[in-house]
Amino acid sequence: MSTSRRATLLTLTALLVLGSGAAKADGPLELAVKATYLYKLAPFVTWPASAWTDPSAPLVICVQGKDPFGPVLDRAIAGQKIDGRPVVVRRLPHVDSSSGCQIAYIGGSDTQPEPAALHEIGKAPVLTVTDQERGAGVAGDVHLVLMDGRVRFLIDNGQAQQQGLSISSKLLALALKVRR
Repeated sequence: MSTSRRATLLTLTALLVLGSGAAKADGPLELAVKATYLYKLAPFVTWPASAWTDPSAPLVICVQGKDPFGPVLDRAIAGQKIDGRPVVVRRLPHVDSSSGCQIAYIGGSDTQPEPAALHEIGKAPVLTVTDQERGAGVAGDVHLVLMDGRVRFLIDNGQAQQQGLSISSKLLALALKVRR
């Protein structure tokens, strides 16, 4: 395992252990932890070549609809690189299979609720991240939950595989639950 991947795994483990502590739902620390998860998941996901426009293309994190993060996410990804690719954030009211995202946080909106956004992405190679606080009942490839005051996640590995994504067993081992 590379040094950067090992450091990311240690950071993810620390986030799981420390989580958001006793922070109330949607508190600043919880949002910071969730924002950090968005890019810290990336080293443990392999995308097919078709997910990139070229070998030096950035890793694009899209925030669809309601954006709970604001500048917290921008600060979290500032200067970050994943596998040599810069990380950028795009905020979009709508997403679909051609939005150019590698990771999409589905926040939902009046014009594109969470289920519609997930449907529009369909089988595209996009790691979808949903949030229990935003849309109970819908779940992307990674579903963030608050448990005992800590931010944790569930993974739908079967869904991710249908989208052409491969999630590392190391990340799967950190999930509360993995759907095969």
